[in-house]
Amino acid sequence: MVQPARVGEVAGTLAAPPPKLDEFQFVKVHVDGQVARLTLDRPEHNLLNERMLAEIAAGINTLGQRNEIKLIVLDSARKAFCGGIELGEYTQRRVFQLFEAFNGVYSAMLDTSKPILLVINGPAFGGGAELAALGDLVIATPKARFAQPEIKLGVYPPLAAAVLPYILGPKQALELVLTGEAISAERAQEMGLVNWLVSEEELEKKVAEVIAKVTAQSGAVLAMAKKAILGSLGLPLREGVRASMKVFLNDLADLEDSQEGLRALVEKRAPKWKNR
Repeated sequence: MVQPARVGEVAGTLAAPPPKLDEFQFVKVHVDGQVARLTLDRPEHNLLNERMLAEIAAGINTLGQRNEIKLIVLDSARKAFCGGIELGEYTQRRVFQLFEAFNGVYSAMLDTSKPILLVINGPAFGGGAELAALGDLVIATPKARFAQPEIKLGVYPPLAAAVLPYILGPKQALELVLTGEAISAERAQEMGLVNWLVSEEELEKKVAEVIAKVTAQSGAVLAMAKKAILGSLGLPLREGVRASMKVFLNDLADLEDSQEGLRALVEKRAPKWKNR
């Protein structure tokens, strides 16, 4: 029996280079000033395969390096936000490659300095629910549902098993992973998985409102704030405070925008950000 490559091993070939934005097949890219939008668009339910995961990671990494961009929006062109991993790819031979591809998305979402806003107007199951958990901000409508159904297939979601306890607490993470049952958007908001729950009619207005609020801030300071918050996750309180203060004193204090913000306050005017 042929054994799958172990994590970290190269399965006979060199890893393919990340796809370029103009080569994407399943993710649409649109940049409008300070906002970059990545739209999942794979028939029929945005099921994730290696190529699509590589495009999501490459999109975030590439756009995250552009200084003019302050916010990345991840949404869907389909009725489902994301139905999870394509089962055809979930084989013994491919499982490690698939995990590596998903790890690329996980790393991109956590490592990028840009805040990531997810807009969910349909089911987010399996890997789709994990994308929601990794988003910095989440807007959903009542059409959204969230589930980690992997337990029903005789496996468990390794990423969700590690991430959800941080976000939801162990009891609620155990509920989602051990039952595999879907929860409503309302329940997801109560749990802390969703920031804003709005009607479908109000969705575009709410997305525009959140985009306006985030992009009104200094891009450089947004990056420092995200770095401080994520850098403190999992640390004891005292160590978390020290980590946040270290970012504040060593990184934030040198920013031109921090000085501009204080001047604007004293002079009673709106700040003029240089995003540096």
